[in-house]
Parts: sequence; structure tokens; C-alpha cells
Amino acid sequence: MTALITRDELKAGIDAGAVTVVDALGGEYYAKQHLPGALALVRADVDTRAADLLPDLDAAIVTYCSNPACPNSGQVADRLTALGYTNVRKYREGIEDWTGAGLPVESS
Repeated sequence: MTALITRDELKAGIDAGAVTVVDALGGEYYAKQHLPGALALVRADVDTRAADLLPDLDAAIVTYCSNPACPNSGQVADRLTALGYTNVRKYREGIEDWTGAGLPVESS
């Protein structure tokens, strides 16, 4: 099971530039809003895109999706771990918690 990260820990990591954030929703959800600096990577694309998007297997990576009921972030995190990524955590509460706390998002 993927280790979890809290909102406060994630915000500190983003502010420090210490984590790579992965949006596991992708598509129009990503375009509408995503965490600052997040990369879009859905489960179906992990095997083909991870090496290009995330070249450092030891980098701190945090996956998220919409809320605790959404399985996407866990699926992406599990697959990244299976591919050899060593420092993957999941922000289980997701973007709904982030925006509910009034934290900034980006859109594309």
C-alpha cells in the first residue's frame, strides 16, 4: 500500500519545489483545475509515459485524484512503484480537500 501524505506536508513540498505532483484524473478534469505544477498521468498511460515525465526513479512523487473515494491516485501510485519508483506517496483527500482549504490551483 502506498504511503500517504497530508495536505500540509504536500503544500510544504510544493512550496519548496521538493515534490513532483501527479494528477491521476487527467483529461478535462486536469484542464479545468489541478494542483500547482502537477503533471497529468492517468493509469492507462503510466507504462508508456512515466519514463519521459518522471525520469528520476528516486524523486519524491505524490499522486492525487478527486477525493478519498477515487481509486485513480492509488492505481497510478501502485503502478509507478511496480515500475521501480522508490518514493511515491498518495494525497488521499485529493483536489476537493485542497480547494476546500482555499489553496491555489492552476488550469490549462
